[in-house]
Amino acid sequence: MKWAVGLLLGLVMGLAHAIPDSAKWKEECGSCHVPYPPHLLSADNWQSLMGGLNKHFGANAVLESNENSRILGFLQRHAGSGKQYNSDSLRITDTPWFRREHRSISAQEWINPNVKNRSNCSACHGKTVLGD
Repeated sequence: MKWAVGLLLGLVMGLAHAIPDSAKWKEECGSCHVPYPPHLLSADNWQSLMGGLNKHFGANAVLESNENSRILGFLQRHAGSGKQYNSDSLRITDTPWFRREHRSISAQEWINPNVKNRSNCSACHGKTVLGD
């Protein structure tokens, strides 16, 4: 009986200190850039992206294996489904969905100093795009 209580206590204490997967994703991905919402890429794209963190758009963003697996699981569980969320370049801005959604934005708007580039979602959408 004592071993069962000890086991349960250990599990509860472990869970109390665990960071939810979504918080871990925001913490790790958000330390360098906007933590892009998982539904903006397909599960396969997230698999490729997280598998190549040693060359993550010109930077080494390698994580510990358990953190990588945890974040990848979260990203894949919440990934977009369908071809509109696939990108050969693994860039959200190259997905058919992004191009269709933003087709009315002029080149001039993209280079506005307040916007800077296509990946600066919060310039136009604010923090709500990230679920804050």
